[in-house]
Amino acid sequence: MSDHNHIDSVNASGSDPLLDLHNLDGIGESVELQCLVQEHIEASTYGNDSGHCLTQFDSILCWPRTARGTLAVLQCMDELQGIHYDSSKNATRFCHANGTWEKYTNYDACAHLPAPESVPEFEVIVELPTIIYYIGYTLSLVSLSLALIVFAYFKELRCLRNTIHANLFFTYIMSALFWILLLSVQISIRSGVGSCIALITLFHFFTLTNFFWMLVEGLYLYMLVVKTFSGDNLRFNIYASIGWGGPALFVVTWAVAKSLTVTYSTPEKYEINCPWMQETHVDWIYQGPVCAVLIINLTFLLRIMWVLITKLRSANTVETRQYRKAAKALLVLIPLFGITYLVVLAGPSESGLMGHMFAVLRAVLLSTQGFSVSLFYCFLNSEVRNALRHHISTWRDTRTIQLNQNRRYTTKSFSKGGGSPRAESMRPLTSYYGRGKRESCVSSATTTTLVGQHAPLSLHRGSNNALHTMPTLAANAMSSGSTLSVMPRAISPLMRQGLEENSV
Repeated sequence: MSDHNHIDSVNASGSDPLLDLHNLDGIGESVELQCLVQEHIEASTYGNDSGHCLTQFDSILCWPRTARGTLAVLQCMDELQGIHYDSSKNATRFCHANGTWEKYTNYDACAHLPAPESVPEFEVIVELPTIIYYIGYTLSLVSLSLALIVFAYFKELRCLRNTIHANLFFTYIMSALFWILLLSVQISIRSGVGSCIALITLFHFFTLTNFFWMLVEGLYLYMLVVKTFSGDNLRFNIYASIGWGGPALFVVTWAVAKSLTVTYSTPEKYEINCPWMQETHVDWIYQGPVCAVLIINLTFLLRIMWVLITKLRSANTVETRQYRKAAKALLVLIPLFGITYLVVLAGPSESGLMGHMFAVLRAVLLSTQGFSVSLFYCFLNSEVRNALRHHISTWRDTRTIQLNQNRRYTTKSFSKGGGSPRAESMRPLTSYYGRGKRESCVSSATTTTLVGQHAPLSLHRGSNNALHTMPTLAANAMSSGSTLSVMPRAISPLMRQGLEENSV
């Protein structure tokens, strides 16, 4: 045999139409398909001819029929898996004397080109929605966690309405948390099949509970505003069954159906993507209830707004003020009922600039919805703000009393002409007892009962000019000296200790 001879990749004879791959353009643009068709034609035409290596596809390039004992040369590919290569260089493959190709192709000369320095603007925007989702969900997680702490700490805020709010906040937290975990697993972590399935199942469960608690919010407000006399018939157990039981039923059904329908031909896919992330018709088991919840809540919103506008028109208020109140109510109810999802449910394709702008808007609205709900229904709520003010005032008064426990009142402070020092020393006590009743979830009847258990108190100056506390009726029966009447509030043990220690 002679030495290896270099030949061109198109060394086939021009008179033989079977060797011209351009004749196969009608089959399709796939190089692999064209190569396989050419290989089949040559196999049926030449049979076991060992004088040449028949056409063969090596998963990158299509090597044409080549004489044995020669080195075939092809131009390097322009692009492979998103990486650009120097197409001015050549790849080589040797055809052995027995008419078989070398197992491996030599692509050493095909060097990849450096990435372009400037990236088009629309490609930069593609990753922006993911960053916005991360920032928005993190902001929602922090605000919703603080709101849950507020509802759990202040006992006076515990009522049916705020309990429903707390459950909705919790579902927002869990759905945002599992969204972040699931995206992290999908992008950078190779997890097992079991953990992947558990994450996707919990994500769908808490997402569905989030929508169902939006339905509970809409149902509660609808019963409160529209069905005024029927609202008391629904207890928290019924709302909890809707908010937690309904999603559990749908997600379990979806999980069973998904496990029976999802299959993969290659096990390597389990290491890269979650097998249950592939969208199928089975996903409508949980997507259908979501659409139904949004439609029902939209109906609730329209009915509630109709009743609200009707009541505002019947009131003697300025028309501009009526519209302002209605717009404010609509703005507050939209995130609570999940109507935001209807706004961004469908939009332009993500391939163009308008599609990317819509994706950014969608990311902003959906990721910050939990923050908006916690802001409107916790931090800006008058009940919560009054509770915070009351606890801060109580803490300040208690601290002031503790600082004044070691002071002694002189007898001059009780003389008729010296009211200034005495007034200054007694100001913390007056400010403590003189505060009005706070707004809270506790009913007025309960508050009246608690206050009514204590008789009105008076501060009485005894014979030795000492300060004593006693009921007002008993004080009136004694000397009609200088007394300081206080409001009918229960005196705390700390206040009682401060008064006794300041007595001579």
